[in-house]
Amino acid sequence: MHGAPAVPAGDDALWWRSAVIYQVYVRSFADGNGDGTGDLAGVRAHLGYLKDLGVDAIWFNPWYPSPLADGGYDVQDYRDIDPRFGTLAEAELLIEEALALGIRTIIDVVPNHISEQHPWFQAALAAGPGSPERERFWFHPGKGEDGSEIPTHWVSSFQGETWTRTVNPDGTPGEWYLHMFTPEQPDLNWNHPDVRREHEDILRFWFDRGVAGVRIDSAALLIKDADLPEVGEKQGPGQHPTEDRDELHDVYRSWRAIADSYPGTRVLVGEIWVPDIVRFTNYLRPDEMHTAFNFDFLARPWGAASFRESIAATLEAHAPVGAPSTWVLSNHDVTRPVTRYGREDTAFAFLKKRFGVPTDPELGLHRARAAALLVAALPGSLYIYQGDELGLPEVEDLPLHLIEDPMHFRSGGTDPGRDGCRVPLPWAGDRAPFGFSPDGAEPWLPQPAGWSGLTVAAQEVDPTSTLNLYRAALRLRRELPELGDGPLEWWDDGPGFGGRTGTGHGADLLAFRRGDRFACVVNAGEDPVALPPGATVLLSSSPLEAGELPGDAAVWLRLESPSHTDTHTTPEASAPRG
Repeated sequence: MHGAPAVPAGDDALWWRSAVIYQVYVRSFADGNGDGTGDLAGVRAHLGYLKDLGVDAIWFNPWYPSPLADGGYDVQDYRDIDPRFGTLAEAELLIEEALALGIRTIIDVVPNHISEQHPWFQAALAAGPGSPERERFWFHPGKGEDGSEIPTHWVSSFQGETWTRTVNPDGTPGEWYLHMFTPEQPDLNWNHPDVRREHEDILRFWFDRGVAGVRIDSAALLIKDADLPEVGEKQGPGQHPTEDRDELHDVYRSWRAIADSYPGTRVLVGEIWVPDIVRFTNYLRPDEMHTAFNFDFLARPWGAASFRESIAATLEAHAPVGAPSTWVLSNHDVTRPVTRYGREDTAFAFLKKRFGVPTDPELGLHRARAAALLVAALPGSLYIYQGDELGLPEVEDLPLHLIEDPMHFRSGGTDPGRDGCRVPLPWAGDRAPFGFSPDGAEPWLPQPAGWSGLTVAAQEVDPTSTLNLYRAALRLRRELPELGDGPLEWWDDGPGFGGRTGTGHGADLLAFRRGDRFACVVNAGEDPVALPPGATVLLSSSPLEAGELPGDAAVWLRLESPSHTDTHTTPEASAPRG
């Protein structure tokens, strides 16, 4: 018998197609017990804030027991809560309390690897070569007569090598084991039935406790080629030795069957970094995942043509499988938009992150606010990373001795790492810890002294604040039937738009309609643009200038006329599927 109710009263089975999902990085959200680390008590105390913001679901980064070699993605026990965050009983209460406010819970599952401290890996080390315990992982004797040569030259997602050699009890060199991330995160062998059964049981464990979905970390990396070829030795789609292998789809079909066996709609959300958009959407066929993160849009540079190209390609690719697209500007791994959009290079790529890259914070904030209105108006579901609704910048001057992210260390110190977007949130007050922790407590990462104007308390009383912009956008998104899932029509020839829409080189306007009378216009250029006569401004990311939309700004409009003579429709991915 399944456990706690999974859905609010009057549930919509297709809620996930239009949902606004808020990402909670527990360690940095709110500290309820005063030890400087965010916890479940802090989240529970601020559920009202999330309801007022207008979100439909919360996605939690891993909250399981972990040595924190990689921010919690090195999981030691999938069926418990890290004691720094609270207890399993508290998690169950949080799920119920959020649900009572109409907010669902999505948890993070990390199937590619586990912590080296996980009982399975400790048993494998103790059991030795050739043991059944080691068959759950990728152990290899090594190449060469003495096994001293690394089994493959696969490159880690965190840079560097992907094999670490063990040491035998007598001190001699032992077998090598595979880790596509850090050595503290050994990869599981998904060809082994124990691994598949364990993760199916983990899904049931959390579905029984009322979670409405799972976000699947590194979802395209699980299956490896057992022949261990080097990258490029085998060619063709689905033949990469460690990424996007065709056998993966059987795993997610089995997970979908489990999700569908529960009442309400339990969703599977994939973190899928696959550049081929057709192979990307193969994971979204009706018997696999419900949705997946759209990293193509997130990584795009600021600009109407760039954004339009990504939006059009995304909607077109999703249409054949009937899946909604997702839109996200950042997450716990990515430089915050306020900082990113203020740089000369406004795109995002992990390998380009460096210390000391200049940014214009005022320009970045204008663009980040405009981008927030853009993504909130697009068809599909919307993800908001905690703190983006406050317009927080990346913290780029963390003391080096406080940086914990392995990406920093594995780059030899050239990559600043991801801790700059993980700095604890400012809630109230004029000095640190800004209400994140009780006064006198020191947060696990220091907050900038100048954050007093960015606190929730300060922004709540400022009608022009980024927080109030987000609240207004999400309220309108709920109220307007045109928004959320559904079709989109590009609007290329609106009054004053001629030659300026993002359809060619140098174009700086992005304009589209949702339904007969709603329009979103983004001015990615520098010069103001006239708005259609008779249009009513519903919401603007920046104040209008003499009735015109300034540069680096976006506006939502209610149009006077429902004429469609100047639109064309993008293929939509809005055919409902359960």
